[in-house]
Amino acid sequence: MGQAQGRHYGMDWLRIGAFQLLILYHVGMAFVPWDFQVKDANPPIAWATVAMLLTNPWRLSLLFAVSGYASAALFARQKGGIGGFLRSRIARLAIPLLFGMAVLVTPQPWVWLITHYGYRQDFGSFLLHDYYSFRSIDGVIVPTWMHLWFIVYLLGYTMALCLILALPAVVRRAGRRACELLLAGPGLLPLGVLFVYIARGWFSPGWEDNHLFYGDWGAHANYFPVFLFGYLLRGSEPLRAAIARWWGWAAAGATIGWLILAWFEITYGLRIAPPALWPLHGFARSLESWGAMIALMGVADRYWNFDSKWRPLLAEAVFPFYLIHQTIIILVGYWLLSTATGPLARFVILVAATMAGCWIFYLGGREVRWLRPLIGLRAGPGRRAAVKADRGALRDAGAS
Repeated sequence: MGQAQGRHYGMDWLRIGAFQLLILYHVGMAFVPWDFQVKDANPPIAWATVAMLLTNPWRLSLLFAVSGYASAALFARQKGGIGGFLRSRIARLAIPLLFGMAVLVTPQPWVWLITHYGYRQDFGSFLLHDYYSFRSIDGVIVPTWMHLWFIVYLLGYTMALCLILALPAVVRRAGRRACELLLAGPGLLPLGVLFVYIARGWFSPGWEDNHLFYGDWGAHANYFPVFLFGYLLRGSEPLRAAIARWWGWAAAGATIGWLILAWFEITYGLRIAPPALWPLHGFARSLESWGAMIALMGVADRYWNFDSKWRPLLAEAVFPFYLIHQTIIILVGYWLLSTATGPLARFVILVAATMAGCWIFYLGGREVRWLRPLIGLRAGPGRRAAVKADRGALRDAGAS
């Protein structure tokens, strides 16, 4: 890979692409047998799980890895040291999280209760009497963070990272050298796959994250080290060179892992496979999870490390898109249940409506000064107001 320091546009594009894949994945969740708040295919489309497995094992690991990489870049630019970095991250993550829980995700548990548990109250009554009651309704905890659990985990990992950054420099250098010794060579792929296999196989609840943060040991054992790997990657030339050397093999391994998982889905579907095959299933998921992440990082460096006039806009839009996308999917999906449309039409409508809604949310929200911090944007004037101010300053400078 290229230089370990400085901006890497390929990682920017990878972050943008990873979140867009997340949106498509959540649209797909409305059509497969896996648990989701609303189902737009009755019966669910069983074969679609094979396509979903193209991203299922690695999509979240990749998001945490690129978040770790971005955290390293942010820390390098932060003037206030560890304290300033932590305050900045809390402001950019915790404020949108609280706003999301209080406002943005509120329709999601309402639809969930209606479609799964026979809840009969309208949305207004749900908000007035139930959502803010701090209790469990038919197993649905309210208020809730729903898909925003990723922000909760990212906040926790950021705080843990700050504790690591506070360690003596000699300890941190030793840890970096140890990681590079293990991973910056032929061990990158086998040790990475083994790490995922152990994290998911030895810690409860395995591959099924509970999204509650507490008790989610399998997720933490997987996601936190991957987050640290992303952080380390930005400043490690040996690791970056190893990814450049091995990403093709990683892509091949990920493909093999997916083929094995596809065979399991085709052969067993929702039935439980024989216990003797469970280790193979776990190995295949681990192989695809780590292999795809390394392969995509290699592709990002090899082919995507270039700038574009669209990159700043898309990079800024990613977080607001993430905040609102699942609420749009669930609301539109719930409305589609009352229509005569078929699964294909519903899928197309859901994708189009979600992308349009995300753009409206972002483009409108960025122009409202008080709303910007709530949707994960930097505090300050709206984009148009800032542009006008810059033009005014240029005219004044020219006049003088």
